[in-house]
Amino acid sequence: MARLTFSGRTALAFMTALLLFFSNACHKTKTPVKSTVQTDTQASHAADRMGWAIQAGAFSKPENAVRLSDNLNSQGLDATYFRDSDKLYKVRFGDFANRDAARRRAEALLSHGIMEAYYLVAPDTLPASKIGDPRAETGIRKSLITTAESYLGIPYLWGGTSPQTGFDCSGLTQAVYRLNGLSIPRSSRNQFANGAPVSKGRLRGGDLLFFATGKGKGVNHVAIYIEDGVFIHAPKPGQLIRKDNFSNPVMSKQFVGARSYL
Repeated sequence: MARLTFSGRTALAFMTALLLFFSNACHKTKTPVKSTVQTDTQASHAADRMGWAIQAGAFSKPENAVRLSDNLNSQGLDATYFRDSDKLYKVRFGDFANRDAARRRAEALLSHGIMEAYYLVAPDTLPASKIGDPRAETGIRKSLITTAESYLGIPYLWGGTSPQTGFDCSGLTQAVYRLNGLSIPRSSRNQFANGAPVSKGRLRGGDLLFFATGKGKGVNHVAIYIEDGVFIHAPKPGQLIRKDNFSNPVMSKQFVGARSYL
């Protein structure tokens, strides 16, 4: 009888210990559910910084910059021209890992007569290199706006990414960001998915605005915010890149949301 009493106590102790073990194990492995709601300062993916780039040309006439851009694009390079602060038209292309890689490619193009001279653009000379410094953010945003304004009057072309043949809406925003040292996705839908959400009441210059202009509810159009409700965009085929604003009832109704890469 004593053996049975001892065995019963042992079994009771064993079951108690087993229950405590599983209770503690469940408690330790329970993972709290994180909120998937993004705040105005959270980005699903930070914009990639551009590497070394090659810059060529210093033309007083845009047609010459267009010609050089065409030659570079025929070599499989993603070249675009822009009007610099000295009012001359220049061409920039490439996203190289280091200076030597950029120099080798530039020298090869030089030897084939595609360009006559070049300048290497270091990543730390571009506005994006100052991201993270609150004192520099205003300057970065101003640079994005200035770059976008330099493309006003260029024709829209669906699928286009070069200013000589035209820009579609996301081609415009991508080019503006690249010239400032930031690489963002190509399509408006991916640009919307990868930026940090910004409420309409907290928009700042350089933020991207997204619209659903078709019958569906999905994002299919993007613009660059300037200030006071004004933005720049490539509206639709047959029209020029222009400024618009939220006082336009159609654009206001089609607005989906805004994103920031800064």
